[in-house]
Amino acid sequence: MTDTVFATATAGGRAALAVVRISGPGARNAVAALAGQVPPPRRASLRRLRAPDGGVIDEGLVLWFPGPASYTGEDSAELHVHGGPAVVGALLDALHLQGLRLAEPGEFTRRAFENGRLDLAQAEAVADLIDAETEAQRRQALDQLDGRLSRVQARWREMLLDALAMLEAAVDFADEELPADVAQRARPSLKALRDEVAAALADARRGEQVREGYRIALAGAPNAGKSTLLNALAGRDAAIVTDIAGTTRDIIEVPLTLAGHRVILADTAGLRETTDRVEVEGVRRARAWAETADLRIWLVEAGDAGSTPPAGYEENDLVLLTKRDLGDPAPEALGRPFTVRDPGDLAWLLDVLSDRVTQALSGGGPPAATRLRHREHLAEAADRLTSALAHDEHLELAAEDVRLAARALDRITGRLDPEAVLGRIFASFCIGK
Repeated sequence: MTDTVFATATAGGRAALAVVRISGPGARNAVAALAGQVPPPRRASLRRLRAPDGGVIDEGLVLWFPGPASYTGEDSAELHVHGGPAVVGALLDALHLQGLRLAEPGEFTRRAFENGRLDLAQAEAVADLIDAETEAQRRQALDQLDGRLSRVQARWREMLLDALAMLEAAVDFADEELPADVAQRARPSLKALRDEVAAALADARRGEQVREGYRIALAGAPNAGKSTLLNALAGRDAAIVTDIAGTTRDIIEVPLTLAGHRVILADTAGLRETTDRVEVEGVRRARAWAETADLRIWLVEAGDAGSTPPAGYEENDLVLLTKRDLGDPAPEALGRPFTVRDPGDLAWLLDVLSDRVTQALSGGGPPAATRLRHREHLAEAADRLTSALAHDEHLELAAEDVRLAARALDRITGRLDPEAVLGRIFASFCIGK
């Protein structure tokens, strides 16, 4: 990080304003060269910005953030100028002529992490906040950026260090004047932590669903009305609708927002036996998408409906009986009569889906994991803690499992200080008194 980097922090193209960020050891000299002098820290100052040849580039606001009290932890600056492409281009050229380097994607946040301003979980939250499309995504990203997930990890890490200190002391200082049950004292906290991690692991999928979207598959036989329903819910012609069976061959995904949550609604190929090679692949993809969906809506023609659920049906799935004009459903038919031409039916379905999404994603508070990476580390930590508790007599193996559990958890935030274990031992026990 010896280079000084710069980049536009606003979208390209014509705009009222543009923001150019600078960070690195040469930031002060760069600002002085452009603006004539460096303004007071954290105070927006109107300055005339000049190119190396003395020509005026623009008149804009300059903000100076001396390190380490900056986003990146380095000397940094922001230049707020008019957003025309010519102005921005001239400003970037002037910075390049001073020997500064164009920043790589994510480099400002990478520097913030490497300088200890953010941990990995918070750095991920920055990206999630930028990408947030719904209120739920925004709230979750802000919670994570505020350090909620990191504080949970820090508390777990303290519990692990305490337990590891006891186990290491029992192994390495067995001849010293230590309590006989020092190793056993670690078990209650390890059990409690294992249960917490297991609970977080069970809830981890919810955090991923908020980020990526709750997945709803429309499934059923050809011409059951899946594409018509997709278009009705999307409010546009997202899928082709014809009376030809097998019109939909691939997955058509449409993003929706229900109850403040992102939802991915998918129209799939009609499920039937076929010899058409293209349709066979479409059916395979439809089944695969439906199997991994969070909710399946099965569309069944009312005249074909019976009491037997469709193949692949799960207990919480919805069944809609369509095309009532072709025949009434049998009295024992599984499902609810439905037509997209009835505004009341559509309103009912939207209410049901909103309730389902809210129940699935609103949980009992912010999740302790929001990405697959977090879930994998939680699973590894839970396995290591279970293994450690199984080593009643082999304390060396138990200590190693606890150490590996700590490393797995710490990969979520990106930090681990092995020396803290030794420091905890000497702080907790009077070795050699």
